[in-house]
Amino acid sequence: MTIASWDEPAGGTPRGTLVVLPGRGETTASYERFGRRLSADAYKVRLVPVSLSDLDDVTDTVGKLLADESLPSPKVLVGSDSGATLAALLAAELPVDAVVLTGLALPGSAGVDSWADEIAARTACPVHTRVIDGDADFGRGALNDPLPWESVAVAPSGKPTLVLHGTADPLTPVGDATAPFAGAALVRLVEDGRHDVLNDATHRSVAATIVLFLESLRLGPELPAIVKEA
Repeated sequence: MTIASWDEPAGGTPRGTLVVLPGRGETTASYERFGRRLSADAYKVRLVPVSLSDLDDVTDTVGKLLADESLPSPKVLVGSDSGATLAALLAAELPVDAVVLTGLALPGSAGVDSWADEIAARTACPVHTRVIDGDADFGRGALNDPLPWESVAVAPSGKPTLVLHGTADPLTPVGDATAPFAGAALVRLVEDGRHDVLNDATHRSVAATIVLFLESLRLGPELPAIVKEA
């Protein structure tokens, strides 16, 4: 398993570690922009490929990253699509400090009819569209791949959690994705966001929201506000 890495700028002091679990069909290329952006803010980013047919291997790899003392805390799981579902399930059993869930995928979520429909379901960002459309390794049609869970009870883990979901996600309805976390997580809706909010047209605002969450996390699990209204 090849783990992709993005590190803080030379001479910088790392502020934490993000372990990213990608969704169905996604590759390292899908996260190049996200990895560069978060690492520019001095967070180490590690992307673990997710094979839905071998979740034990994924869990073992994530566990080793979390145990790696060379990677700074806080250590945060970040998941998208099926990776978000897996992150939600692993958060309670692994020694993570927090979790970020984006575009949660649930059994029974809608599928797509064509590659054009899949792109439209994933993102409205023209740059990301070019990235995935030109990626020979991208899993076209992967949004129709069944999840490895016939049913899944996604629930708050007790760890600080940020849930981000697009209001225009055609695959997982907003209510289905956010209801389990009501009152137990920081839930943020991305206006007109598609399924892949990390790489959608508002990716800058989403990344900024994640950085604010991470910076608050560094102050404590209660997520104290850093910037407040006067």
